[in-house]
Amino acid sequence: MPYLYIAEKPSLGRAIADVLPKPHKREDGAIRCANGDVVTWCIGHLLEQVEPDEYDAIYKKWSLDSLPILPDKWLLKPRKSATKQLSKIKKLLKEPLDIIHAGDPDREGQLLVDEVIDHCRVIQKRKSEARRLLINDLNASAVRQSMKHMPLNSEFIPLSVSALARSRADWLYGMNLSRAYTLLGQKVGYRGVLSVGRVQTPVLGLVVRRDEEIVNFVPHDYFMLHALIPFAGEHASGDIKARWKPSEACSPWMDSEGRVLNLKLVENVAQRIKEKPAIVSKSEHKKTKQNPPLPYSLSALQIDASRRHNLNAQQTLDACQSLYEKHKLITYPRSDCRYLPAGHFKEADRVLAAIAKQDPGLQASVSDSDTQLRSKAWNDDKVEAHHAIIPTSKTVASVVLSDKETKVYHLIARQYLLQFYPAAEFSESRLEFSIEGGKFIASGRALIAPGWKKVIGFSHEKQDCDALVPPLKEGTELLCREGMIQQKKTEPPAHFTEATLLKAMTGIARFVSDSSLKSILRETDGLGTEATRAGIIDTLIRRQLMTRHGKQILSTPAGKALIHALPDTATYPDMTAHWEKQLHDMAERGQAYQPFMKELTSNITQLIDNVKIQPVPESMKILSTQSSGFTRKAVKRTRRKSR
Repeated sequence: MPYLYIAEKPSLGRAIADVLPKPHKREDGAIRCANGDVVTWCIGHLLEQVEPDEYDAIYKKWSLDSLPILPDKWLLKPRKSATKQLSKIKKLLKEPLDIIHAGDPDREGQLLVDEVIDHCRVIQKRKSEARRLLINDLNASAVRQSMKHMPLNSEFIPLSVSALARSRADWLYGMNLSRAYTLLGQKVGYRGVLSVGRVQTPVLGLVVRRDEEIVNFVPHDYFMLHALIPFAGEHASGDIKARWKPSEACSPWMDSEGRVLNLKLVENVAQRIKEKPAIVSKSEHKKTKQNPPLPYSLSALQIDASRRHNLNAQQTLDACQSLYEKHKLITYPRSDCRYLPAGHFKEADRVLAAIAKQDPGLQASVSDSDTQLRSKAWNDDKVEAHHAIIPTSKTVASVVLSDKETKVYHLIARQYLLQFYPAAEFSESRLEFSIEGGKFIASGRALIAPGWKKVIGFSHEKQDCDALVPPLKEGTELLCREGMIQQKKTEPPAHFTEATLLKAMTGIARFVSDSSLKSILRETDGLGTEATRAGIIDTLIRRQLMTRHGKQILSTPAGKALIHALPDTATYPDMTAHWEKQLHDMAERGQAYQPFMKELTSNITQLIDNVKIQPVPESMKILSTQSSGFTRKAVKRTRRKSR
């Protein structure tokens, strides 16, 4: 029986049809192929959750008395812009065709097509026979390869259930808490919406706490001491600079970072070591290697694009989507993985040839590459639904690409190219001296073979080439001429930028102390997903809870007021970690849907009850002088981003 392929978006549908028998008959919303197969597509989500007042008219008026909103039976409705395409799919599903689910290979892509099949009331027997097509790369060879193995779609039901639980949980949490805290804001005259989300609010919390840490920062002096040890050798001579490493006995005069705050202590040590023997207690001289960085995940790419080209996260994602869907120059971009399937290695020559043609600036580097080298990037054990973002073997005329697309392609291509260069090699030296019972350390590091750094340029490489660290034997005795004291001042942390905020979101584990939560957040790759982080940042800025100031991302008075009014559980990433652990377990068949939702609704009810009985928090009284352009009417447009 012929197949009905249901792709997630038109570009994927066209890529599937391109490898099916021709001639093709193009219809409005579908493509019929010569062998009877039909390809259709969604346009992202064709269905959306209904508004609260569609469950009950009482919710049309925002009131604390009507909270919490907890639907007994969940309802979906067609998106206005998608009604025509949904009707087309519904009509095609009535034809005698075997169903092929061709959503993107992730949790959201699984649910997106599954919910359409359910909405169209496909009978259970037919659903149980449906197959799953998993495509990471829109090029014809990759699509054909994916078609060779199409497992039953039923094998992915837990993934769909996990996505459904996430979607409903985000709706419940965002809808209830946003209404509750907006109503609190109204009590002091604030006219905007104070939105709360499972992911967006901890991100806002990061920015608020950083901004306040900077405002409240009080600088203090600290002191560094170096022993200056004259040395004259066959190949080099001068002063060896060895930094003093204070012992535990000095801790009462040090800060938490190990910096010495007491000048008299440092002066005393400097006086004691003057013209005293400096004995080498440890001598280390070795060559080290630094492997090339792995190919990009989306977040890693967004961070680099922000640093190198000042592109914000959404601009980078938009460029990636165009490079993937329109030009087919890169593989699936919304990936959280930095590794590649071992089978991709045999495509290296074709991909490198395409890079040389597409990006003239990399032609010389392609010529110097060595496809016999195999970096640690090729590792099947590290690849799950997606692999790293890499170029495809396709090329287009360079004039077709926009400036942003050109810059993003260059980064992706160069990162892939690095996999075919040897490791960079360094000479590292370290000497420990004992002077009057104190420990002093001299170290140096120099690049001796650039390896992959040749591709990116290494003139900026931070090295201690000028540091004199000769290969002395342990027990060698020199003389310390004097101690050199440097007075420095502590500096506040820097405000977040797009790049550092993305890095904080992906490395959020370091912002929590609970070791079990750290582990969960590392495994789930932090706050948000590769597909949503750019949107989360933009949403917070659009809702006037954060603002851009040049490269800096700052919290607004409204953002600060909201964070201080909310309970800590809502403003730190801990709760998100608990959710992600359960959602991950749900996808792996280790967690049931009902217990997760029961615990969630209980927690939301408790939070709403607390809001009802508490007075307006002091932090929110500043909102009486604030106004936001984000109105209630915007809730419908942004509800899907309430995470």
